[in-house]
Amino acid sequence: MRICLYEDRRTADLGPLTLTRPASDLLCGLTSLGEKQARYFGGGVIGYLCRPVLADLIRARDPFAPVNDPIWLRAGPTVLVNSRWLAPAPPCRAPGFADLFSDIPMIGLCDNEVAFAILDARQLRTLSPATLDDCLNDWAQSLPACEAGGEIIRYPWDLVDQNPDQIQRDFQATCNPTDAAAHPPGFALVGPADRLLIHPTARIDPMVVADTTGGPIWIGAGAVVTAFTRLEGPCAIGPGTHLLSARVRAGTTLGPHCRVGGEVECSIVQGFSNKYHDGFLGHSYVGEWVNLAAGTSTGDLRCDYRPVSVRLGGATVSTGRIKVGSTIGDHSRTGLGVLLNCGTMIGAFASLLPTGQLTPREIPSFGRYGPGGLSIAPDLDEALATADVVMRRRGRELTPELRAIYRGIAGLTKPAAHPAAVPEVGLQKSA
Repeated sequence: MRICLYEDRRTADLGPLTLTRPASDLLCGLTSLGEKQARYFGGGVIGYLCRPVLADLIRARDPFAPVNDPIWLRAGPTVLVNSRWLAPAPPCRAPGFADLFSDIPMIGLCDNEVAFAILDARQLRTLSPATLDDCLNDWAQSLPACEAGGEIIRYPWDLVDQNPDQIQRDFQATCNPTDAAAHPPGFALVGPADRLLIHPTARIDPMVVADTTGGPIWIGAGAVVTAFTRLEGPCAIGPGTHLLSARVRAGTTLGPHCRVGGEVECSIVQGFSNKYHDGFLGHSYVGEWVNLAAGTSTGDLRCDYRPVSVRLGGATVSTGRIKVGSTIGDHSRTGLGVLLNCGTMIGAFASLLPTGQLTPREIPSFGRYGPGGLSIAPDLDEALATADVVMRRRGRELTPELRAIYRGIAGLTKPAAHPAAVPEVGLQKSA
């Protein structure tokens, strides 16, 4: 089956996370959205229809993947899949599966948005990144439709909300606890043993507690869990991630090669980020190469228990949720004791210094916030030099493709003063 993962205009609402990656790379549960989509359709050749700024990045990591390739798109029937679609459990592959998608063309709808479209060459003739949204509107009005199931992800907090359930679903779909390593000496398990999977190469110190009564716990290859860490399922600890006397509460996914201490509740960390010391991270989504210094804490609940609002693209968006923490873009960092208000959006390459007060709830990319207020003054050469050092420390390289993306973000950031936003009253952590 030919599968093409596409990005529509609403991908921008997943910023700042999608400034530096396709939406299909975002984590939810144990896997990315793209992996769930491929699993739903049974795999096959996967191509991409994405923003031009990301095309070279995808080609570099997967040289065999067709990217924005009109010839490949029109070569045969293709399933276009919305990168923001959180696919449900795959339908049964017993004989009725082929019949489910036998009608060409057709579209699958989820919450009044196109989740996928199964098309032949005729429908694909005019498709390109520039015409995608118009084509989707036309197909939604003219093609036969079915209910796709799953969820459409519109904002970062949607991923955080879905994460506990997705950890459990992915664990059931992809994990076999009988393949896990034996529980190490001094390890305390509370709850069913078949909900715990520890990769044989993970290192678990004595005096670690894993509580599976509320859901499964997955610990990936090469992970290190030090003494006095408590894990509460459902949660996932990515390959190579180190937990340092951490308290990881339910609904948390930590991607690969993170360093995490303190308390984390119902949050997603994309990978390669540091929260090494004490501090609270709650109901938040953190990108890659982020550093949260000692004592950095996120509020995720208003004092009056009213729904949290978020500043997004210059507009105020009501989340309709009581608990919403922070969304933090790649390569951003905080100083000692920084206090992030609930509903805070932080762009890429932002720096926040402590002021003794809650930070503004909107920090743009390359924003600098401290005792002197908030300003935007990107020093791109310095930022790229720092990024190169940070990535080399984890055995990664600042590739030309990433440099181009980062330069593009800086080019969209105007070096001008930016007024501080009025803080929304929040608590340091959940109650």
